[in-house]
Amino acid sequence: MTAAPRRGMSARNVYQALSYLQYPLLLTALGYVTLGAIGLGSGRGGLHPLDAWNYGLLYAGIAIGLSSMQDPRRTQNALSRRVWQHPGKGRWMLALLAFYAFGAMGGGLAGAYFSAFTPMHQLSLGLLALGLGLLGLLKTAMEMREHHRLDRSPQPGVAS
Repeated sequence: MTAAPRRGMSARNVYQALSYLQYPLLLTALGYVTLGAIGLGSGRGGLHPLDAWNYGLLYAGIAIGLSSMQDPRRTQNALSRRVWQHPGKGRWMLALLAFYAFGAMGGGLAGAYFSAFTPMHQLSLGLLALGLGLLGLLKTAMEMREHHRLDRSPQPGVAS
C-alpha cells in the first residue's frame, strides 16, 4: 500500500493568501482617517483626530506591508503589467515608491524626534509605520520589475 500524495496548500500559498488581509486593514485605515476628518469640527469626547489619523497610518502601513507577501511573478491588472514591462516606466515607479517610503520614514523619524506635542509625536510614529510598509512594497516592486521586464525576459513562443 503506497501513501497518497498530500493535497493541500503549500507554505508559499498560505503566505500569499495571508497577503489578502491587506484589504480589510486598508478599509480599517480608511475608517480611522474618516473618523479623524469628521471629528475635526466636533467638540465631543472620544478619539482625538490626530489619534485617529495615527491609527489610520498604522493600519495602512501594515496593510501595505502585507501586500509585499504577494507573488511578484504575477501582476494584478493590465495597468500594473504595462508599468512593469516597460523599463522606463518601471524605473520611474521604483523611484516614486522609494521617494514615498524614505520620505515617510524620514518625516516620521524627524517628527518623532523634534515634536514636543504628544499627539503629533504619535502621528509621526504612524507615518514611520507607513514608511516601513512602503519599504516592503518597494522590495516587491523591484522583484516584479525584474520578473516582468520585456527587455530582459524571453517572450513566450518567440525563439531566441
